[in-house]
Amino acid sequence: MSVRTRDVVIAVGLDVVVTLIFVLIGRGTHNADPTLVGLATAWWPFLVALALGWGVTLAWRRPFGPVWPGLGLWLITVAGGMLFRTLSGQGTALAFVIVATLSLGILLIGWRGIAVLIRRRSSLTHAPSA
Repeated sequence: MSVRTRDVVIAVGLDVVVTLIFVLIGRGTHNADPTLVGLATAWWPFLVALALGWGVTLAWRRPFGPVWPGLGLWLITVAGGMLFRTLSGQGTALAFVIVATLSLGILLIGWRGIAVLIRRRSSLTHAPSA
């Protein structure tokens, strides 16, 4: 079964958007610097880690998979994001790591789970009658 380029683009786009949502909510909660520079500073570690996750998990082979690559992308995005934050002098307090782990798990795996349910429902609706 061939994976369509469109599916990969959609999956990458959704992953990028959910990491941005995570950062925007976090920054809004803490009344952080509202500038684009402030946003980019907080976002880049997770965005780079997400890109690495796509490479490591070969996510383009099954972009909507909640278990794989979803779990792998989640773990790599969190671990890599924290590593890059540490290397760039940004904070990684335990509470932040916990919130990031839970939030990114819900977001990165959650949209994939919803996509699987929608696709299943759609294939049942459009299945030929016997």
